[in-house]
Amino acid sequence: MTELLKRRRNKRKITAAAMDCGVAWAGNCHCSKRSSYSECRCQYRIHRRVEAADRLRKRGFSCSGEMESSEFEDVLDEWFIESLTAYKDLHVYQLEHPTQVIEWTSGKTVCVAGYGSSKNQLLELRLPLKLFAEENKGLCAERDFKLLHGGFSEGPVGCLRHVPASRLIVTNDGQGTDLQVWDLGGDDSDVIRRTGTVKGRESAPQRGSRIAASPSSSPQVLHGAESSSVQLTQLASGQSLYKLETDTSDPLNSLQFTSDAVFLAGCSNGRIYMADTRVSAAPQMSPPPASSGQSAVWWTDATADPQQASCRVVRLSSSGHAVVSDLRKLGEAVCQAQLDIHCSSDNVTVSWAPRTNYISVSGFSGVVEIYDTCDWKMELRRVQPLFQHRGHEVSCQQADGCDPVCITAHVWHPERPQTLLSTASDGSVHVWDWVEPDS
Repeated sequence: MTELLKRRRNKRKITAAAMDCGVAWAGNCHCSKRSSYSECRCQYRIHRRVEAADRLRKRGFSCSGEMESSEFEDVLDEWFIESLTAYKDLHVYQLEHPTQVIEWTSGKTVCVAGYGSSKNQLLELRLPLKLFAEENKGLCAERDFKLLHGGFSEGPVGCLRHVPASRLIVTNDGQGTDLQVWDLGGDDSDVIRRTGTVKGRESAPQRGSRIAASPSSSPQVLHGAESSSVQLTQLASGQSLYKLETDTSDPLNSLQFTSDAVFLAGCSNGRIYMADTRVSAAPQMSPPPASSGQSAVWWTDATADPQQASCRVVRLSSSGHAVVSDLRKLGEAVCQAQLDIHCSSDNVTVSWAPRTNYISVSGFSGVVEIYDTCDWKMELRRVQPLFQHRGHEVSCQQADGCDPVCITAHVWHPERPQTLLSTASDGSVHVWDWVEPDS
């Protein structure tokens, strides 16, 4: 009995400390599956630390197998106490179904969507306003995610992009090359409505398109499943404005604009094509990094720079080999490193932080890792992450025989250099503002 009372007192102390430090546990989104969201009533509740632990404990299992409830609570309590100093803010939310896409629609709102085989929700959520409070965060009443707009897709959503300076999003189901165009709605409507379709160029079956929204004033999207099928399409007319001409049909893992007209097409074999949509010249091709094997799969990301003077590109292989290049000399490595990861997942994300030398990596486990590329050298050596977000992995209990929780997507906030959003296969959504560890 004495031990039980001590445990309960410790939980109350942890809960109070969490509220003071901006750590919040949000409740489930209980959206009714109606054709309209006008009558949907989502109840968001801040749960105390005790309630969160109780719900998890009742499952009685961990990712590594069965675990005694007291042992699990010790693990969760240990991470929770660590989080009080590791995060400036941490908000936890639970979706009804997991998502593979997170897309910013403004500095305070994101769009997510399900990837189930049948009907899936599309949701526009506003982040907790407490996250943006500069002072007296404890006095801010808005601690929860808020549903702003919602709709339904008849199929899965494997890729989603917001069109800048508009209320439009474009999606792909991950199974074909056609795109779906959606209106997010405004103050007069809370419904996300499908408004059109964009035809894609033919490619191998069951291969979804990658999408990049053009930063130009006219709504345009770059899309394609393979290097030979990339095209730029005007959304208003459906007219094809540009087509990438290549001799090979390499499967794509990324499409990204680095300026208003220049884009990169990152292939799964490590090859990169760079082209300018204003000219019809052949694209510049960069071969895979020299050390890559035939079986390696590569993912690519680049920093955005209108002048391209300091634009950097990172390529990450499924074996954990990361290579950083200058956009002006893609064939030459500026630095490289061996990360302690191995992955065969299709949901790997490697992403540059805005205005810093950090990159983040996820999709290989239930952890998001952040690395400082300033510490990388020309010679290949193993490096350790600067920071690890383990919240999804620690707070999830898996039934016996189920797959461990895995990160399905993560994104950096476009204006807040320490803030990220991450989602996992259990439907959890975390928004976290991390604190850089002391060197």
